[in-house]
Amino acid sequence: MVFGIDKVLSGIVKYHQTVRNGMVEQFRRVRDNPVPSVLMFTCMDSRMIPSRFTQSDVGEMFIVRNAGVLIPHHKYYGNDATITTEPGALELACVINAVQDIIVCGHSDCKAMNLLQSLKEDKSCEVKNFHDSPLRSWVWRYGGDSYTHFETMLRAEKNRLVFKEGNHAHEAVIDPRNQFSIADKFSQVSTLHQLENITSYPFMQRLVDGGLVRLHAMWFDIYTGNIFYFSKPHKSFIEITEENWDDFLDEKEREALNKQVKFGMRQNLMT
Repeated sequence: MVFGIDKVLSGIVKYHQTVRNGMVEQFRRVRDNPVPSVLMFTCMDSRMIPSRFTQSDVGEMFIVRNAGVLIPHHKYYGNDATITTEPGALELACVINAVQDIIVCGHSDCKAMNLLQSLKEDKSCEVKNFHDSPLRSWVWRYGGDSYTHFETMLRAEKNRLVFKEGNHAHEAVIDPRNQFSIADKFSQVSTLHQLENITSYPFMQRLVDGGLVRLHAMWFDIYTGNIFYFSKPHKSFIEITEENWDDFLDEKEREALNKQVKFGMRQNLMT
């Protein structure tokens, strides 16, 4: 079995022998005017291959990957804070390139979320203990609010939570059939919480409230290959199938249209 750089180099040779010509033709088509239509945030976990499970081609999607699928809240942004790439990606995609769909895709058995959960459950942990661990510092600082939501869920009746996206709030019931582990429930909570963090940036709140950008939460079960979509009418993650995928499209189109109408009414009242 080939590992490490041997695997990479042998893969490049195979790429030259098989798919290179087809990809070069795709590069030619989008070289001067790529029009990506989706920004996806997902985990850097090596088991997650978003371009494969979405069947996306060259130039179709911006992809940002990090440990735990975390998008820092706007409160961490400023002159005295560490600047991360995620808000820059939001601006690049949605302001400069007018991307209308943002997907946050979490997954089962997320090692970063598992780490954060173990740190939070260890009452002896303090931030000062993490100066030698960038990973622990990252998940502790930017995942802490997600864990607060998760603790609220554990105390709530039937795993019910309320999430806010801009000026709009919606209810979520986490794993109503009790199919997944506690750790996976936390991963789903965190996935939804990242949509809140996206709209914490004023420029994103305006776009989302105006119906110009649509937010989507997905969750990938790496053990079954099933992909789930968070449906606001159902208030839960629903498995995406051939029978229901267009229902999710209709749902988001109606939501965006309603926001555009309400936003237009608010603008008219202000003028």
